[in-house]
Amino acid sequence: MKTVIGVFFGGKSVEHEVSIISALQVIENLDKEKYDIVPIYISKDNKFYSSQFLEDINRYKDLDEVKKSSDEVYFTHENGSLIVNKKDGMLKKVLYKIDIAFPVVHGINVEDGTLEGFLEMYNIPYVGCDVCASAVGMNKIIFKKVLESSNIPVIEYETLNISEFEQDSQKAYEKITKKLNLPVIVKPANLGSSVGIEIIRNRDEFLSKMQQVFEFCENVLIERCVTNLREINCSVIGDFSSQEVSVLEEPIKEDEILSYKDKYMGNGKGGKLSKFGGKSSGMASLTRKIPAELTKDQQEEIYDLAKNTFKLLNCEGVSRIDFIIDNDTQKIYVNEINTIPGSLSYYLWEPKGLKFNELLDKVIRIAIKRQERRNKIVYSTDVNILNMKSKK
Repeated sequence: MKTVIGVFFGGKSVEHEVSIISALQVIENLDKEKYDIVPIYISKDNKFYSSQFLEDINRYKDLDEVKKSSDEVYFTHENGSLIVNKKDGMLKKVLYKIDIAFPVVHGINVEDGTLEGFLEMYNIPYVGCDVCASAVGMNKIIFKKVLESSNIPVIEYETLNISEFEQDSQKAYEKITKKLNLPVIVKPANLGSSVGIEIIRNRDEFLSKMQQVFEFCENVLIERCVTNLREINCSVIGDFSSQEVSVLEEPIKEDEILSYKDKYMGNGKGGKLSKFGGKSSGMASLTRKIPAELTKDQQEEIYDLAKNTFKLLNCEGVSRIDFIIDNDTQKIYVNEINTIPGSLSYYLWEPKGLKFNELLDKVIRIAIKRQERRNKIVYSTDVNILNMKSKK
């Protein structure tokens, strides 16, 4: 009997379309001899839909039509399976029973632990990081503080809340420049794919660009801008007990910073996938050097930092950790983590001989192992203290 995999994607996120691309790559590469696949699309208004038509990327040119041509579904659970239902008049109709959920989501409202929490409420095994690791990984400010507390090198930073800026923008500006010299780079605390990132060089830019950034979030991370830098990415597969690292890549940017355009609308020189070439191939389309040209000492330091970061957050499955090398000092910093990386970073594993379908098998096995471990943990008891008679 085949294992039924529910692939979840989309969601109320600015990375909605990127999630669609990554998910369809996963669906295409899952071993059909082992798995039956149920695509679960989460619309931008947080409704769930399912249909085999969802496997066709051309359908997503009209997202309203996607919803009209699919079944809106809701979930129940039974004996460790997620039951996918749809309304059938006054009754419900069971469409599928999912054995393992595979979230392929990017961004806030989904990748930040929200979807993972929903699955944990139903005690459904799922691929990837748990609620805590997902939440910490998504929030750049908390992520920095966690790494800093464990002496993992991060670029000097400050934080700013929208209330501070709106109440007194001059005081907010002084707070930043007291700690950091201009230029600085500003990032929404809980967005990915380089959305909303700005470089600020003077006070006037601070006032204008901060207003733009706060359209995406309530909290921002502000870092010293490393102007002479290299960006290096490393993927990690495993769990707390064991980690394996990929080859290293160096993304090639066209803009001043590695932008959304670079990541998802590039020329595709860095990777390819049969149905998702060109502008639709997600992170696989980014121009990159694989392997990155680094010294042996640099490689070993990045590998150690990648494993330590992965373990510190108690990550599971496959993640990608991004680094910055300051060319002026040659110091290496951990920049951020992607707990569900674009294209699942398959292009970093293929040079090591791990094919995409094998990578997917591996993260599914890790998910099963975690569920077996958790099933042995006592979370509640049969004692109802509200039904106990008080002793006189």
